Amino acid sequence: MAKAIYFDMDGTFVDFYGVDGWLEYLQHNDATPYIIAKPLVNMSAFAKQVKRLQRAGYTVGIVSWCSKKGTDVFNEMVEEAKKMWLHNHCASIEWDEIKIVPYGTPKHTVVKYHDGLLFDDEQKNRLDWDKASADGFAFDVDNMINVLRRIH
Repeated sequence: MAKAIYFDMDGTFVDFYGVDGWLEYLQHNDATPYIIAKPLVNMSAFAKQVKRLQRAGYTVGIVSWCSKKGTDVFNEMVEEAKKMWLHNHCASIEWDEIKIVPYGTPKHTVVKYHDGLLFDDEQKNRLDWDKASADGFAFDVDNMINVLRRIH
């Protein structure tokens, strides 16, 4: 297994689905929910664990989808909004990779180390990740900070 850890964003550590009217925003090609969503985890504790793992030699990245049925133009808006969110909430983290890709893209196909670890709230993504590599492993987001603390 590669020393790599990847995180989905929406529903994993970003409370995208907690934004009132998120679906209506998307139906109107408005990327606002990706900017105004609140964190789902204690971002200080999250950043501390990410930086600890990077010091231990792990590659740490983001692999997240754009909006379902997003046009190329809207996908660009979503990518910029997600990067803005990361800058605003995770400014102390220097991500090794940030991949914001069209909805449905198999995540293991766009990252450098598909045999690393993935944290994702969507079961299908975790199953696909696990199938793509005999060595990689995907985690649900339950107790994510505690799981990160146990990784050496």
